[in-house]
Amino acid sequence: MRVGLQAALSDAHLNLAQANHQRQLAVSLSALPESIGRTAPLNLCLILDHSGSMNGRPLETVKQATHRIVDSLSPGDRLSVIVFDHKAKVLIPNQVIDHPADIKVEINRIKASGGTAIDEGMRLGIEELAKGKKDAISQAFLLTDGENEHGDNDRCLKLANLAASYNLTLNTLGFGDRWNQDVLEQIADAAGGTLSYIQQPEAAVSEFSRLFTRMQSIGLTNAHLLLTLKPQVRLAELKPIAQVIPDTIELPVTPQGAEYVVRLGDLMIDVPRVVLANLYIGTLPEGTETIAEVQVRYDDPLIGAEGLRSERIPIQVMTQQNYQPALNDQVQQHILALAKYRQTQIAESKLQQGDRAGAATLLQSAAKTALQMGDQGAATVLQETATRLQSGEELTEADRKKTRIVSKTILS
Repeated sequence: MRVGLQAALSDAHLNLAQANHQRQLAVSLSALPESIGRTAPLNLCLILDHSGSMNGRPLETVKQATHRIVDSLSPGDRLSVIVFDHKAKVLIPNQVIDHPADIKVEINRIKASGGTAIDEGMRLGIEELAKGKKDAISQAFLLTDGENEHGDNDRCLKLANLAASYNLTLNTLGFGDRWNQDVLEQIADAAGGTLSYIQQPEAAVSEFSRLFTRMQSIGLTNAHLLLTLKPQVRLAELKPIAQVIPDTIELPVTPQGAEYVVRLGDLMIDVPRVVLANLYIGTLPEGTETIAEVQVRYDDPLIGAEGLRSERIPIQVMTQQNYQPALNDQVQQHILALAKYRQTQIAESKLQQGDRAGAATLLQSAAKTALQMGDQGAATVLQETATRLQSGEELTEADRKKTRIVSKTILS
């Protein structure tokens, strides 16, 4: 397994008459199999809320979704299950699943009761995942339908960062409409996972299956983008790097010597991760110049190798006396995806400040941006939310959650 790495600038031409230029660099990364066959074994932990509010249909559909996961595991895959209400316990310790029927019996014994302590569930989940992470693809699915009233949200974020440092990915699933979207999004973003919204209980099975299919397609783990800039080039000071595919996430950047390092986490075989860096370029001589280099550091769990490095790709520009733009249409699409996300974020901030008109205007702008991308689904949701604000309606929790989700991704 190796890394597929491609990079392109929003415009690879510069104007010699201009002293400074701003360009966006899009870097696409994926895992490339060198032969057809299995990837590394899976090491999955399900962290499930069984508080009193999950009683009835919600908990029953989660059990069905969990049964489907158990049936989908391959020989050698590992599973652990944590359940939490106002406390947490290990229902199924980390193990290779040799007897799926026995696991299902244990899952069927889960009863709804108590409150919600997400961080305790996370703590036990990370401990169980860590037991089976050697030479495996390690992820957790954390599902909750409520606020963390018996826990500490700051501790959730610390645990998410701890998971990332252990090369463990946490995906979050918000069930119903009463969960805290800020907390679940921060957990998923910090731990390299994705945030999912299960609005109706019936969607639990399909959403678990979707995440499990993505997990099965992972080929490489612990990927870090390494970006080296030439002296005339610098990163933007505010929010310099973001991921735009498969989800839009602002990414932290760590300077290490001559490199800027960005943690990306798992790389899938069929879906690239696309990262967008905002660069400022100073005066360059006429002709072709290398302004940066990109490389990826990663682990290959299939062969038990860590700290591997991809080829190093140079990023070149051509400075012209008679400037002719060389716009890259695909990079422009990525720029629009990031603009949609950021416009929606600012709209949310304005709404929190009581500026309904300002929020509506920005959501309309985000809807237009989505249309430019061809993202009709997001455009519809964003425009409907803007219209509700303009008409004086209060947004429901479902409205807010759908708006956040469509700002981050293109729904299929």
